[in-house]
Amino acid sequence: MIESLIKAQAYGLGFDLVGIARLGPAETAPVLDEWLDRGYAGEMGYMPRTAAKRRDARLPVPAAKSAVVVGMDYGGREPSGPVARYARGADYHDVLLERLRALHTRIDGIIGAHVTGKAYVDTGPILERDLAQRAGLGWFGKNTMLINPKRGSFFFLGELLLDLELEPDAPFASDHCGSCRRCIDACPTGAIVDERVIDSNRCISYLTIELRGEIPAEWHASIGEMIYGCDVCQDACPWNEKFSLPLREDAFRPRGAIADKDALTLAREILAMDDEAFRNAFRGSPMKRAKLRGLKRNAAVVLGNADGDSQRYRSAATSASP
Repeated sequence: MIESLIKAQAYGLGFDLVGIARLGPAETAPVLDEWLDRGYAGEMGYMPRTAAKRRDARLPVPAAKSAVVVGMDYGGREPSGPVARYARGADYHDVLLERLRALHTRIDGIIGAHVTGKAYVDTGPILERDLAQRAGLGWFGKNTMLINPKRGSFFFLGELLLDLELEPDAPFASDHCGSCRRCIDACPTGAIVDERVIDSNRCISYLTIELRGEIPAEWHASIGEMIYGCDVCQDACPWNEKFSLPLREDAFRPRGAIADKDALTLAREILAMDDEAFRNAFRGSPMKRAKLRGLKRNAAVVLGNADGDSQRYRSAATSASP
């Protein structure tokens, strides 16, 4: 079967999960619309702008009929720290896209002709978790993460949309969260406002990455020592406690600018950085998304939390280039 050959090639390229889904209207489109209507996207204006395409997975690549959906683990057994685990090494967009494109080339070889298609990792107008659930890779946890029963949730998702009629895998139909509320109760800011609903305006990952202005003072104490992103709701999940795996992919190992540094050391180093030092330290890192100004803002909050005087660090935080 072509499907088995495709999956074998995907596993050979280093992906840890592989499933196949047929493209079509997203079952979670109404949930997206309600989430947007409530203003839970915050300043992420690209979400409403691309909502129409996200409602139907056939729209981003009009010729495509099927999706090969992959997952790649990034190490849920690594110790917690001031930077979320996913962002400590190389940019996952680049890592997964390179391998998805290699998979596309290998599929061309299997078919014996070029197959129209496109790879996406996170930035495309696609409801990735919807496709992943449809491809049998897991269910939506109450913290909104896709959870796989053998791996937990510490993995990236990517998709290769193809002009091929492939036999789809059975969707993941069951919900294994039960009555558990550990992720909801653990969230420092109460951002999980209902089961499987996150208000981005309160989420530490949003506040330290996507938000471009000042972080509201009401959330400073809750941010604690987190400089970039947050893993709290994943750390609290019993499925991760039991099934998350050690880091295997070298590309995601912590870079020198982060490795073995506590929050205060890292925060002080970030506040001292100029543009050149920032580029050298975070070249090829997903942390560049926050830009130097954003990282300095976050560092100032962390240092302010440590000594109770956030105002003391604001001038250094605002000295970075836009």
